Amino acid sequence: MLCASAALTSAQDVVIAPEQDTVIREYVKKKPLASISVPGVELNIGSTLPETVELHTFEDVPDVKYRYVVVDNKTVLVEPSTRKIVKVYE
Repeated sequence: MLCASAALTSAQDVVIAPEQDTVIREYVKKKPLASISVPGVELNIGSTLPETVELHTFEDVPDVKYRYVVVDNKTVLVEPSTRKIVKVYE
């Protein structure tokens, strides 16, 4: 249980620099994805997306280690190695 708490805490502690946040927002506006539904998964920071969800890279954007997907019309930023949600854009 302690390991799960530590993982959840680290996912919640992700800080995205304002300039990187702006780049991410502009990128997803220019290259929109079709929204998908992921039954049984709440779009909360720290939630894990299943392996069946395709994560997309930020092509031509330097220094963005995260991947993204659009779920229920919200852009979701995901840590690719753990598939944990680190940020949800409305």
